[in-house]
Amino acid sequence: MAEERRAGDDRRRVMLPGVVLGIGLGGFVDGILLHQILQWHHMLSSTDTDNIGVRDYPVTTVPGLRMNTLWDGLFHAVTWIAVLTGIGLLYSRVTASRGRVWRSRALWGWILAGWGLFNLVEGVVDHHLLGIHHVRTGPGQLAWDLGFLVFGALLVVAGWGLQRGAPVVDLCEPRTADGPRR
Repeated sequence: MAEERRAGDDRRRVMLPGVVLGIGLGGFVDGILLHQILQWHHMLSSTDTDNIGVRDYPVTTVPGLRMNTLWDGLFHAVTWIAVLTGIGLLYSRVTASRGRVWRSRALWGWILAGWGLFNLVEGVVDHHLLGIHHVRTGPGQLAWDLGFLVFGALLVVAGWGLQRGAPVVDLCEPRTADGPRR
C-alpha cells in the first residue's frame, strides 16, 4: 500500500516536467518535420481560407514567405522555451537524485501525453478553429488534419497508460514515512 502511494507520488512529481517537455518536443517535430523538411505547411500558409480574417500570406511570394518564416520562428521559439522549461522543471525534481528518472516509464508516459496534447491543441485551434494552416493543404486536407488529431489522441492515451503502470520512479530523495521530503 505504501509502495503504491509512493509510486503514485513519484509519477505525479514528474507529470508537469514530462507534459511540458512533451508539448515542446511535439512542437519541434511539427515545426522541423512538417514546416521545414517536408514544407507541407507554414504557420500562416492557409490564411487565404482561414476562419478569422488574417491577411493572405502566400508562400509563393517573397513577402508571404517572409511573414510565414517569421511566424514559424515565433512558433519554434515558444516550443524551444517549453523544452527548456520542461528540462528546468525536471532538473528541479531530481537535483537531489542520481536516480533513474530519465529511464522511467512515468516520465516518458507524460512526455508522450504532452506531445499528444500539443497535437490536439494545435490541431483544433490552428487547423480547425482558426484555419490558418493545415497539415497538408489540398486533396485529402481534412483527412490529414483528422489524422493529426487521432495521432495526438493516441499519444495521450498511450502516454497515460504508460505512466499509469509505471513502477516507482526512484527520485533517490530522502523520504519520510508519508512520502518524499519536500
